[in-house]
Amino acid sequence: MKDFDDKRDFYRMMLNSEVIVTVIDDEVNSQLSATCRDLSATGMAFEIEHPLAISTHVKVRVDSASSQIQALDIRGRVVRIEEESKNCYLIGITIEEID
Repeated sequence: MKDFDDKRDFYRMMLNSEVIVTVIDDEVNSQLSATCRDLSATGMAFEIEHPLAISTHVKVRVDSASSQIQALDIRGRVVRIEEESKNCYLIGITIEEID
């Protein structure tokens, strides 16, 4: 049994960082500004103004606050969408690759 509240296999790091989300598409790879809320070894949640479809593939760039720590480039797939308020959607992705 796990000793933390949400019973997940990996801890979540709560963040409030600006990130760039690239929607991976055959025709256009559009970029969106978003706010990363949390990050774990297997997933991430971020807020954006418009919803994304389930199973959409995305690339998320998380810049580091320190020049000594490399930025993260995360590739993942949308697995959850929650409308939090007008023009505010919480998007959950499963991480498929980290560079």
